[in-house]
Parts: sequence; structure tokens; C-alpha cells
Amino acid sequence: MTDGPAIRLGLGENLGQFALLVLVNAFVGAMVGMERSILPAIAQADFHLAARAAVLSFIVVFGVTKAGTNYLAGRLSDRLGRKHVLVAGWLVATPVPLLLMWAPSWSWVLLANVLLGVSQGLTWSTTVIMKIDLAGEKQRGLAMGWNEFAGYLAVAGSALLTGYLAGRFGLRPAPFYPGLAFVAAGLVLSALVVKETQAHARHEARGHRSVAEPAPSQREVFVRASLSDRELSSVSQAGLVNNLNDGMAWGLFPLFFATRGLDLAQIGTLAAIYPAVWGIGQLVTGALSDRVGRKWLIAAGMWVQAAGIALVAVSSGWGGFAGGEALLGAGTAMVYPTLLAAIGDVAHPSWRASAVGVYRLWRDLGYAIGALLSGVAADALGLGPAIWLVAGLTLGSGFVVAVRMRETHRAVRAGAKPAGAASSTAS
Repeated sequence: MTDGPAIRLGLGENLGQFALLVLVNAFVGAMVGMERSILPAIAQADFHLAARAAVLSFIVVFGVTKAGTNYLAGRLSDRLGRKHVLVAGWLVATPVPLLLMWAPSWSWVLLANVLLGVSQGLTWSTTVIMKIDLAGEKQRGLAMGWNEFAGYLAVAGSALLTGYLAGRFGLRPAPFYPGLAFVAAGLVLSALVVKETQAHARHEARGHRSVAEPAPSQREVFVRASLSDRELSSVSQAGLVNNLNDGMAWGLFPLFFATRGLDLAQIGTLAAIYPAVWGIGQLVTGALSDRVGRKWLIAAGMWVQAAGIALVAVSSGWGGFAGGEALLGAGTAMVYPTLLAAIGDVAHPSWRASAVGVYRLWRDLGYAIGALLSGVAADALGLGPAIWLVAGLTLGSGFVVAVRMRETHRAVRAGAKPAGAASSTAS
């Protein structure tokens, strides 16, 4: 593919493709939303799993496979192009609804979540990268806000729908019928309508202020994003803890609500509040981070998440649970698109997709770590103490960002002392 003179960066200049990618990511989110409210109930009712760690095993395999695939997706997007990776992700997702409908044993459910994790890693990562390619520097936060808005509003809608279908028609197979439509729509749009965006990244790289910087190896990108770069590593740990508490909320909250006497429809509604607030809020927070910067929005968002988890832990009725879920969603909305925008601020366009892949590796390992940690803690200490443990970790992550991370948005930090070598060369 060659770069043509008509290539322009910005959301207005690429509105058609950007809107299409927003829609595609909505179908990506809807796929994972199918499991959000009912899979723990299926584990107990259909497969008679008693231990919380065993019930949450589906989140562990999902998180590990999604994290590893995120890492590969970034590199493959740089090497093979974005669209090929996106289509491959949808092909992998094709059998998932059927496996969940008709699984004769829990191992089949785990297999479905391996495939779902691979699919999510390929599809969601690629839609992120493609939107960053199209948006350019000035509207990066807004672009990430729209991407995550679409994905997580669809998670909420799908969770609400499956909870309703489960309450009316039973746990299986009816709640998973919509998944067949989600896969078909996502695959057709990605294969036939979405266009490759890698040329936009090359176009941006040619005009980039550090274009002469030699492209780092994959190992160097991994070390920067994981440890050595203050900004990238702060973002990675915040992403990990964010999804750690999300894994806990996904697995333990439905069980916790059930012990308080809530039925499947009520649990489904609560499971939808959190990603709905999260999704809608990102329309504001993504653009806000373009104006006020990334650092303090991330730190404050982690603290708001911790407050939401704590409110759920101390509540005993619907109002408190709904308020806690809403706070958790608001805090996550502050953090999620801002973390991705910060990666885009720091990483050079020539290795940005790889940096996104490393970040998303650590972030989605949080699902597995959160499910394991909260499941073991719940079995040993009870549901309440396990929830409090995750609230404390989330609070601490915000302090790590406050102390270690420096502002990454050039316009916001203009006039301040330049960042250190790792960030300044990368950005």
C-alpha cells in the first residue's frame, strides 16, 4: 500500500471510517457483554461449581488469552496491517455463542472463553489502533472516548439483554442467540466495509518531530512500556489494576448480589449500570483529557473506582449497589480512554501499535489476576473482605500515578520542564 496525497488526519476528515469503526467496536463489546451477568449463575446451576475460584476460572482463561493476544495484535498490526488482524479476530469469535449455548461441561465454557479472549484481543486492540491512526494528535483523547463508549455501552446493553432473556427463558440457550447476530454483523462490516488505516500512521510518522529516532526492538518497547519509562509503565500498572477490579466486579458482584436476595433480572440490571456509566462517561472524559491533560484524570479516576467498590461492599440493598456500580463506572470512564491517549502521546507512530499491545497485555492480565485474587480471597475470607481487598489495591494504584507519572499531553505540559529522556525521545 502506498500513501497518497489525499491522506489527512483528524476525525472530521475521516468521519465515515471512524464512525464505522465505532460501530464495529460496539459489536466487539456486545460479545463480551453476553457473559457479564449470567455466567457465574450458569457455573453454579448447570455445572454445580461451588468454589468461587472455580466459578471465576472463565475470567482467568479469558484474561490470559486476551492479554497475550493483545501483545501479538499490536505487533501484527504493524507488520501485516490493521484490517487483516481485525477480520481474523471476528473469525475466531464465530463458534463462541454456539459453545456457550450447548456446552456439555465446564471445560467447553472455558474453551469458549479462550476463543473469546483471542477474538477480543485481536478486534478491540485493532479498533483502538485504527482510531488512533485516523485521529491524529489533537483529537486522540476524543477518539479513544468514542471507541470505549461504543464498546462498553454495548457491554451494558448486552448484559441487560442476556439477564432479561435468562430470567424469562432460562440460562441457556436463549441468552446467547444474540451473539450469532453480533458475530455476523462484525465480520461482514470488517471484511467488506472497513478500510486499512496503516497509511495514516505512516503519514503521521513522516511529519513527526522525532521521525529520525531508530525504531526500537520489540524487547525495548516491552521494557519501556513495562518498567523503564515513567509514563508508559505508570499507565500499564493503572490499566492492570483497573481490569483487576473489573475482573472482580465481573465475577464476584453477581454472587455478592445473589447472597443479598436479588434475582437474575435485578443482577442483570446492576451488571449493566457499571459499563453503561463507563461507556457514556467516556464521551466526556476522552475529550476532557485533551483539554486538562492525562495524569490527574487517571489518578482521580482510580480513586473514584475505589470509592465505588467500597460503597458496594458496605451496602445491603439496591440503592447502595446501584450507587457503587455507578461510581465504579464513572471512575473507569475517567481512566480508560485517558490511558490509551497517554500511550498515543508518548509512543512514536512507528512503534505505537506495539506499545498499545504491551499496555493491553498488562491491562488484560488484570482480568486473570483479579479473578484469581478475588476468588481465592472470597473462598478464604468471604465475599466482603475480597471486595475490600480490591478496593485497597485500586486506591494504591491511583497514588502510584500521582507520584510517578508526568503529564504526557504536549499542549498541557507546554512551558513546563521537559520530561526525561525516555519519554521525550519516545514522544
